[in-house]
Amino acid sequence: MPRPVIAVVGAGFSGALTALNILAAEGSRAKTHLIEAAPRFGLGAAFGTAEPEHLLNVRAQNMSADPDRPDDFMAWLATRRGQPPDPFAFASRRDYGAYVQARLRQVALGPSATDRLNLVPDQAVGIEANGDGFSLRLGMGRRLDCDAVVLAIGNPAPSVAVLPDPTFAEHPAYIGSPWAPGSLERVDADDAVLLLGAGLTMVDVMASLSARGHRGGVTALSRRGLAPLAHAGGTPAAAASWTRAPGERLSESLRRFRRHAAMAGDWRAAFDALRPTTQALWRAMDADQRARFLRHLRPWWDIHRHRLAPRVAEQLAAWRAGRLEIRAGRLDALLPAGDEVEARWTPRGERQLLSRQVRWVINCTGPEGDVRRLRSPLVQSLLTGGLARPDPFGLGLDVTEDARLLDAQGRAQPRLYGVGPIARGALWEVSAVPDIRVEARRLGRVLARLDLARPADAA
Repeated sequence: MPRPVIAVVGAGFSGALTALNILAAEGSRAKTHLIEAAPRFGLGAAFGTAEPEHLLNVRAQNMSADPDRPDDFMAWLATRRGQPPDPFAFASRRDYGAYVQARLRQVALGPSATDRLNLVPDQAVGIEANGDGFSLRLGMGRRLDCDAVVLAIGNPAPSVAVLPDPTFAEHPAYIGSPWAPGSLERVDADDAVLLLGAGLTMVDVMASLSARGHRGGVTALSRRGLAPLAHAGGTPAAAASWTRAPGERLSESLRRFRRHAAMAGDWRAAFDALRPTTQALWRAMDADQRARFLRHLRPWWDIHRHRLAPRVAEQLAAWRAGRLEIRAGRLDALLPAGDEVEARWTPRGERQLLSRQVRWVINCTGPEGDVRRLRSPLVQSLLTGGLARPDPFGLGLDVTEDARLLDAQGRAQPRLYGVGPIARGALWEVSAVPDIRVEARRLGRVLARLDLARPADAA
């Protein structure tokens, strides 16, 4: 019987972990192509940073890549540092990237990967149905025929939709992706900077600029001016469970959750208790409730749910007391003025324009939030070819609860899957390690058991 061939597109955390689970599954014979356009496998944008001050926003004790071995990351850290780490501390993302790479290397060099794992340093740019499988077109001209495909393409670059004039994206003072190698090295120590967005990416950029000796004034502009909140220091409070009542209106759920958080004594504990049930809560919402959540609650969800390590929160407070100003408002214009840019915005709740001269404009709005605007040739190939469709809100591609992509007619695609942020529309919380590791293990085991003797629509 021929063995199945599986292509995993993207070798960041989602893709690397899915590939490892395919290889590790009991009785698995599948051959896996792990495809990555970036120079290094196992990192992705999140863990590819070299900045020691870019910290995880989940405590070390909860960051094992293997849900069956919860102490795996802690044990790896202890070996790396030569002493037991603090389980409640927040490790650097650089260290975590090294951990993921170490686990990938361990499997890649082991007996289970012999003739079964193929690392492909290339970009997948197109996909077509090919009988019961698929044909992937790569950037350097090759084609890979495979029986199943997993899209694990991670978070995309920030959106240019934040710009009042999209042509400003070509201006030399605009830095569209702070994650691009060398993008921040052009900023001189005294340059005035405008950051578009005030979330986690803004905090990362401030840390990177500060590490390079930047001391100029910085303005961070977002629609609501909300900055991320902080984790509590030390041992976290015990999480108290909370569930949404069947048929309960979203507004009533919110009021009841606020009362619950107040009774818990620490709202962080109440939020942490939601983690095991967040995906179920999202699935239970109808389209109208999801739309209301995204329109009214999402910004507050983000700052409460995705929090800063205490040390980073202290740095943010120091920056705000000095050279960082966070403003709420609508960006109206970015006007070239010689080597500088005049930024004009309308403060939230006001009508009078404000302006500021800056040397650099850096997009810190976070990943593009609408899959329909992605510049990814692979995603566009899926959409134009009818193999996939956006979810109703454009958060990602439309997938079933078991991660199969839905085609343009809404039919579940056998052997075509999405894992990680691309599946946000169906699952909502699929960007943090504790969420992704569970889905990657489940999907890896499904693919390891792929039976080519069965027709594709039964796979």
